[in-house]
Amino acid sequence: MWGLGMTASAVDGRMWGKDKGLPRSYPLVCHLLDTAAVAGALWDAALTGPARARLAGRLGVPEEVCRQWLCLWAGLHDIGKITPPFQAMVPDAYRSLSLDPVYTHASGAERERLRHDVSGHWALAEIFAEWGYPQGRLMSRAVCQQVAQLLGGHHGCFHQVLEAKKLRAPAAWVPGLGGPGWSGQRRSHAEAVRDLVGAGLETPVPQGVLPAEVAVVLLGLVVVADWLASQEHVISRRLPASGWQAGREELRDHWQVAVADAPGLVRSAQLGVARFPARPFGEQFPFPPNELQASVAARLPQLVSGGGGGLLLVTAPTGDGKTEAALHAASVLARACGAGGLYFALPTMATADAMYLRVAEFAEANVDGDKALTLLHSMAWLNDAYARASAVPGAVDAGEVERSSLLVADRRTGTEAGRWLRGSKRGLLAPLGAGTIDQALTAVLPVRYNALRLLGLSGKVLVVDEAHAYGPWMHSLLVRLLEWLGAMGAPVVLLSATLAGRAASSLVDAYRRGCGFPEPAAVEPVYPGWLYVDAATGAVCPPQPVGSGRERTVRLEVEPVRWDTADSAADTAPAPGSRGEALLRHLAPVVEGGGCALVCCTTVEEAQRTYRFLQRHLPSLAAEPDGLLLLHSRYPAHRRREITRRCEEAFGKPRADDSPSRRPVRAVLVATQVVEQSLDLDFDVVVSDLAPLAQLLQRAGRCMRHRRDARPAWVGDRPRLTVLEPVADGRVVPPRTWGSVYDTALLRRTSRLLHETAPAGIAVPGDVQRLVDAVYAEDFGDRLGSAAEREELQRLDAEREAAHLAEEQLARMTAVPSPAGLTDLSRLSDDGLGLLDEALVTTRLGADSARAVCAYVQPGGKLTLDPEGALPLPGGRAAGGRMPLAQVRAVMDHSVPVPGRWLAQRGPEHQPPAAWEDQPLLADLAVLRMRPAMQVPPEHGLADDAWSCQVGDRTLAISDIGVYRFPDNPFQS
Repeated sequence: MWGLGMTASAVDGRMWGKDKGLPRSYPLVCHLLDTAAVAGALWDAALTGPARARLAGRLGVPEEVCRQWLCLWAGLHDIGKITPPFQAMVPDAYRSLSLDPVYTHASGAERERLRHDVSGHWALAEIFAEWGYPQGRLMSRAVCQQVAQLLGGHHGCFHQVLEAKKLRAPAAWVPGLGGPGWSGQRRSHAEAVRDLVGAGLETPVPQGVLPAEVAVVLLGLVVVADWLASQEHVISRRLPASGWQAGREELRDHWQVAVADAPGLVRSAQLGVARFPARPFGEQFPFPPNELQASVAARLPQLVSGGGGGLLLVTAPTGDGKTEAALHAASVLARACGAGGLYFALPTMATADAMYLRVAEFAEANVDGDKALTLLHSMAWLNDAYARASAVPGAVDAGEVERSSLLVADRRTGTEAGRWLRGSKRGLLAPLGAGTIDQALTAVLPVRYNALRLLGLSGKVLVVDEAHAYGPWMHSLLVRLLEWLGAMGAPVVLLSATLAGRAASSLVDAYRRGCGFPEPAAVEPVYPGWLYVDAATGAVCPPQPVGSGRERTVRLEVEPVRWDTADSAADTAPAPGSRGEALLRHLAPVVEGGGCALVCCTTVEEAQRTYRFLQRHLPSLAAEPDGLLLLHSRYPAHRRREITRRCEEAFGKPRADDSPSRRPVRAVLVATQVVEQSLDLDFDVVVSDLAPLAQLLQRAGRCMRHRRDARPAWVGDRPRLTVLEPVADGRVVPPRTWGSVYDTALLRRTSRLLHETAPAGIAVPGDVQRLVDAVYAEDFGDRLGSAAEREELQRLDAEREAAHLAEEQLARMTAVPSPAGLTDLSRLSDDGLGLLDEALVTTRLGADSARAVCAYVQPGGKLTLDPEGALPLPGGRAAGGRMPLAQVRAVMDHSVPVPGRWLAQRGPEHQPPAAWEDQPLLADLAVLRMRPAMQVPPEHGLADDAWSCQVGDRTLAISDIGVYRFPDNPFQS
């Protein structure tokens, strides 16, 4: 037994736990009891019955005992506040303690820098050992230490395993813990909580270490209970009178009030569970199921075993109804596995915005219970639909988790998430969510409160859309996340239009490992079709092939061209064989005979140059309303939304009430990869720069995507994809302007396959899986005619593989460990030595992105958000010391993403106003002071309406084509 302090005494009500924003300090014991009560309410309301049974089963105890442990541990989370350094933070409250001879401590201990979560870790290891929690010889497997470590992580960071020799005399190693009086008072508080929550001596204690996947869920519940109980309005109602004594009756009265109020706090925060009634597909959606949807609806319920989770992998072409199949499957899986919610994860903010509306519509009609829905990405609060659903002032305040007010639930419609769920780090706790995949993948990175994200995902069906669209770094993180979700018994649905077989195998095997089946499974996905992995048995059902209602053959034309985008803005006619000449030739039918075309470019700069080129060479088209449009990521947020709406109106899915004038008679959209996944657009022809095969297939899916009554006669009855490939000396050579966007070996493999396939075209879906697998085939070099070609491809492949392996290795080194056998929880927080800053972490490796806002300098020096001078640049504070929400929205609505290297030389003149420093969303913005651009030769591409500014040796400009560099080479790094 480790050394213990003095015998326990009565609870001292002078020990304070909360003070900020209160008329007087709140006794710590009251806060501990409040948190314990809320934890019990969360157990009852925020977890489904099967989820509670799984947790208790993993711990080997009845559910009521598991609930008692949770309440007890939540009630002990802040025991580390009973130390001289913490109590001295409020001098008036500490004065009487410092004069009390019971509370002795080493000289200067009250000034020690000791966080209360750290001191709690130390103190609780001692207390749990006294209570009989097993100690063990290996400290990382000592239950008393592990549970103390768990509660020491309630501020989002687990601390290192404590050494046994130090725990024999804690105060000698950490003077800030104080003397025997302090340790005795910690024990008194702990025993009072234990008695009131009903976890006394007759209650069993854990006999084995907690599985990591259980520990993070329990800690997450403790954190949420703490946050709910810490709200000022909750504390203010219960604040005892001055001189209050923490006697037995007083504590029991407080506990009864806390228990009675706790369910209301949980309800107000909308932390209940969603329920998915059993309904056939035809009742969930206003149309009958297609073959894919009908197959999933008919077979999946027969394959799902209750209580054990499972993974569904769906592979089908774009437009084959995978979203509806996923929502129906999520309902089936949630009922069978006891999940209480859904998170739909997507690759981009634009796709997330669109899916938010679809999930909301589905939930309103098909989900019961608590169905609060959050939209999760960094710019979600600028989404008009999401903002309207809230209408809550201050909803973007990203700080002070202990300073949230709640809304009464009956003021909202079913899917509207209130202010509490919209606070920082809480969005995944909502029963329903749609957002970017980053929000889920961050759960397996060592960032603060990653356990809270794992809690949020543990009780949901996770749907991952576009599972093929992630590079090695993100794929590796997804593999690790699937291991955790498998261990937690959380159902998963993976959707993909073009997923290579080995990628599918790695995802399936990861989930199976989490479920306890380490041996690989032979997975050969069918296209289109689906397969299911049973979490309880590890069995992979035979792939289920289905037909497609969208079978077609894409006419494919591959044209080698000389890359000339750098001079494509010139007035002179483009040279024969150049990209510009080919582009005009392929767009001529649109200009002459009508129709809508998509031109897809590799980079923003090339899209801007191509747009300028077409403006000059197709003036009649450019003069028509919506005749020539440009869409990319480097517009201010409000402007990109406007252009996106115009594109959806012009090229979107036909509606029953469409007017003949909705779709332009003739039009061309120039865009970047944002159109591959983000928008449901339909064109008569697609012209694309060379890209990896999977991306080209996605772009081809935008051609003749929807049935229309009439298309121009020249279009014919088959979709057409024209690929312009950059060629030099007879071989594909990616332009220097592309940088590292695409791998050279992959482009050459794609080019070879395209040329082989062009005569017959691409049969969709029949050829898709074969082509996707073929482009990565190890024997691909056998297709090449010369030894020199084969050797060069081998060299390029080796470079690609090395780069991929480096990314995968970095992901493995950075991500948290697999849950299997993990007992030292500090490994979830980088061994407790330091966390990654979530604001700096990106799950897209190598992303060089920053945000700026253009401030237009008006005559007299006034700065505005618009060139017309009507919107002054916000810079003042409201009465409360913070910028008003409307001004924060206005700034972010005019912000624009730019390459981080463009701002590397920014100086003091580019710093944001002082008032922005208190807003995390604004503090890192660069302010670009734009002035009307001086007249320059038109071949430089600077529009008459352009404004520009200097950032170091770079000149940045903004005009109708968005933000760009000028006048130096716009493609140099």
